[in-house]
Amino acid sequence: MGQLFESVIMATKAILQNKTRAFLTMLGIIIGILSVSLMGTAISGIDEVFENSIQGMGQDVLYVQKYPWFMMNDEWWEYRNRPDIEEEYAEQILERASTIAFAAPSTGRRSDVKYGKNAVEGVEINGTTWQEAYISALKLESGRFFSEPESRYGTRVAVIGYDIKTSLFPNEDPLGKEIIIQGIKFRIIGVIAQQGKFLGLMSMDNIVTIPLKSLQNIFGGRWGMSVSVKPKEGVTVEQAKEELMFIMRGLRGLKPQEENDFSINQQEAFRQQFASIRMAISAVGLGITALSLIVGGIGIMNIMFVSVRERTKEIGIRKALGAKKNIILFQFLSEAVIISLIGGTIGILITVGLVGLLQKFFVARLSIDLIIISLSVSVITGVLSGIVPANLAARLNPIEAIRYE
Repeated sequence: MGQLFESVIMATKAILQNKTRAFLTMLGIIIGILSVSLMGTAISGIDEVFENSIQGMGQDVLYVQKYPWFMMNDEWWEYRNRPDIEEEYAEQILERASTIAFAAPSTGRRSDVKYGKNAVEGVEINGTTWQEAYISALKLESGRFFSEPESRYGTRVAVIGYDIKTSLFPNEDPLGKEIIIQGIKFRIIGVIAQQGKFLGLMSMDNIVTIPLKSLQNIFGGRWGMSVSVKPKEGVTVEQAKEELMFIMRGLRGLKPQEENDFSINQQEAFRQQFASIRMAISAVGLGITALSLIVGGIGIMNIMFVSVRERTKEIGIRKALGAKKNIILFQFLSEAVIISLIGGTIGILITVGLVGLLQKFFVARLSIDLIIISLSVSVITGVLSGIVPANLAARLNPIEAIRYE
């Protein structure tokens, strides 16, 4: 045990005697560990943003819409010719379905929203029915959603998003106050809890929800309609989707051989797209990491061969004084691992600094698990890089080593 500890001390001294050379050797490892830790941090942040965004959509909600959420550029013209989704479909779906609990038609327009001297431009005005309260996963910070009678008669009530509340009512409770949309007053009855940005891009808080009939009275038209659907408890999304598909084909009057002229979207489509993007990021990151670590490992191996050659006489003297092969092997292996581990630690420290900077613009998380994995990769790289030079040093003939010039 004492000899092993002494070997570590000697390895550390050898590194300190050649600090510049050791640091230059570490650069490949630093870049490699920086790559793997930043990649892991970015993926963790993207995962968190994605899950937070996707939860707002509702895990079991189906959306009957004219267009699929993801399509190729040349497919847009094909989908454009589809007939629009009708508001009445929501009621007809509920009449025919045995697996669906709620169905709400909705559409949106953009408009400025005012309260006193305060105004917010380009707000998404969403019109829907009372059933949306049971379909959407959005939570209210205060107040309530509009009721069935308010929905049916187009009462001028509104549920506002968090950004609207902070912009129009910075110092007062918005409940009961009246906002103005297109010159018409709407009484605020609820405030949606802060949602953040969808996938870090589009704010989900810059929205005002009003009864669908009220929106149609203001803006007119029925285009851009979609129907959101929630399955009954105990019914899987796939079961509800299958029945919904059958009902929609009947409502559209499609013959068995005809293709669907509507789309049923669900968050699974986002998950599939996200999985592809995540895989691409991981593949690029792992490629950069692997390349950097290979270069760093070759650098350590090269410098260890040089170190063995420079200290051949020292190895011979140690062996002549009784040092065994495994002690010599451990000494040089320790030196390679220490160089790699210091490089990995520097890479982690740089990552910590960069994560602090990134968090001002993006969700980034550097977990303890990722730090442990990065340092483990450093140690493994050191062992793989140092094993051949260390074995060469351990197998030197002590007499020939002492005579080496």
